[in-house]
Amino acid sequence: MNILLTAINAKYIHSNLAVYSLRACAGEYRDAVELAEYTINNQKDYILEELYKRKPDVLCFSCYIWNIDYVTDIAREYKKLCPSVPIWVGGPEVSYEVEAFLRENPYIDGVMIGEGEDTFRELCGYYAHKRKLSDIAGIAFRKNSTGNSTSNSTSVNNIGGNKAGEIVFTSPRPIKNMSEIPFCYDTLDDFSNRIIYYESSRGCPFSCSYCLSSVDKTLRFRDTEIVKRELKFFIDQKVPQIKFVDRTFNCNHAHAMELWRFIKANDNGVTNFHFEISADLLNQEELELISDMRPGLIQLEIGVQSTNEVTIKEIHRTMKLERLKEVVRLIQSGNNIHEHLDLIAGLPYEDYDSFGRSFDEIYELKPNQLQLGFLKVLKGSYMFEHAAEYGIVYHDKPPYEVMSTKWLSFDDVIKIKRVEDMLEVYYNSGQFEITMKLMECIFDSAFEFFQELGDFYEANGYFGMSHSRIRRCEILLEFLALYLHGCDSDAITSVGLSENHGDRDNTDFDENAIDRDNTDFDENAIDRDNTDFDENAQLYNMIQESLIFDLYYRENCKSRPVWATDIGSFKHMTHAYCKNGKLSHVEPFHYIFPDKHTRKLDELPKYHKEPVWALFHYDMRDPLDHQALVEYIE
Repeated sequence: MNILLTAINAKYIHSNLAVYSLRACAGEYRDAVELAEYTINNQKDYILEELYKRKPDVLCFSCYIWNIDYVTDIAREYKKLCPSVPIWVGGPEVSYEVEAFLRENPYIDGVMIGEGEDTFRELCGYYAHKRKLSDIAGIAFRKNSTGNSTSNSTSVNNIGGNKAGEIVFTSPRPIKNMSEIPFCYDTLDDFSNRIIYYESSRGCPFSCSYCLSSVDKTLRFRDTEIVKRELKFFIDQKVPQIKFVDRTFNCNHAHAMELWRFIKANDNGVTNFHFEISADLLNQEELELISDMRPGLIQLEIGVQSTNEVTIKEIHRTMKLERLKEVVRLIQSGNNIHEHLDLIAGLPYEDYDSFGRSFDEIYELKPNQLQLGFLKVLKGSYMFEHAAEYGIVYHDKPPYEVMSTKWLSFDDVIKIKRVEDMLEVYYNSGQFEITMKLMECIFDSAFEFFQELGDFYEANGYFGMSHSRIRRCEILLEFLALYLHGCDSDAITSVGLSENHGDRDNTDFDENAIDRDNTDFDENAIDRDNTDFDENAQLYNMIQESLIFDLYYRENCKSRPVWATDIGSFKHMTHAYCKNGKLSHVEPFHYIFPDKHTRKLDELPKYHKEPVWALFHYDMRDPLDHQALVEYIE
């Protein structure tokens, strides 16, 4: 007997905890269980061929919103090729609305509902010994004429035509004692370059209406001694990252403290641990402990979702916003922990303006990453049950993302998606660290900045194109030129300040700055005097230099932007400070830019007529973001 557990992951670096856990729990049938992992980047035909070549006796899929379309399409075609092979599915995407799913997908023989470890072991026993399916708790299946097995009589060429027939539901499966689950990562040959997913608890004490975890109120924990033993195995193997999938890792203070102490005491200098936490639950003892950890040892994902009090109350979320802000700032003060804050667009009572205020309020905290997501109406959730009440229109296909609500039009959603795109490119990438800090002083609202930049991308057809990093810089300069002057970047560049033309008079600007006649140039586009224009030219020049700074912050660039200073005449500086080749770079600037750990600028840096020099040390990088150590030199 050969039972094939199949995972189709979102990315190659991901591993599928579910299939490894099911195999570990197969007991005496473990040797008959094989694993197959693919990604949604693989062609469906490729996966189909690979599964066909494996010749399983039973084919099983782990199902989530990101792969369900892949699973159903592949299962449909596989059933045509191998009609006698039973196909079973499990996972959160198929554990709700089960009967509808089976009737819509007649080539699927059965569903493992909810927690599947014990269910899968008994299902293996059924196929090994031909017992009754009805004796297995926690499943749904199609009853055939004999009443004790799945139906394999579906027409090979007309699978979609057989949606009738009785569907049998067995008794619910009791919840699993987490300490009884065997360790599933018994070999790490396939995990050297992948994220390891791990769970020390299941369930959640909270009731957020958009989350499936709120459905399971049976919060339980894996024995901490078992957890520590397993974490030590990962640490000894120097696994790059362990991502805890616990819904709220710190909901139990004693549990979190014991594991964090262990991780700190056994730090190997390599392995990183990721946790989803509730920031407002962190107490002083926990804050003191994590503040003393190696930079990069842990990273924290903190769900905020909205700062609108009415919205927070309506989604049944428990959150003390001011305490959350206080804790985030305390975490940031140590400069040793990468923090990730989340917002959700499309929640009840959140309109476009309200969401913009939520965005600005959380952006003000300057997290390492700010994830802007959109409400997903998940089957089985409270939001799913009340979608009509909220006027939520969402996609029928996974991931069931919101398109509009009573408070948010589809036009608004489109605009927010542009904000999301710009946020990912210019903020979350970490490639524009200093430039984004300067932009905060130019724009009153971060949300407004990203919105206007997204509109600029849209108007110029820049979306849907692959842009290099330098091209992203050029587009930002194009946008800034239009924002500051109502003209293109070439016009502003001609009056950009440098050591050679920092003192241009008004005549120089009027006669030489814009190479176009009066008809081409819109005189009304600039409703400001010459002094204003000079100030804005300085701003533009500052952003030009900050972009150069950001480029070299991350790497010793192979090519220089066209607006960068020609450093060929400064060979003496290069020879003095860059003897180690690619491990360092020296660059002149007319501004001393703020440290990246400066969360908010009170004022923009001052212009220096004589350039200052920044030395970028690539052999001394920040462990959190891998950016170079920067030293200003004479």
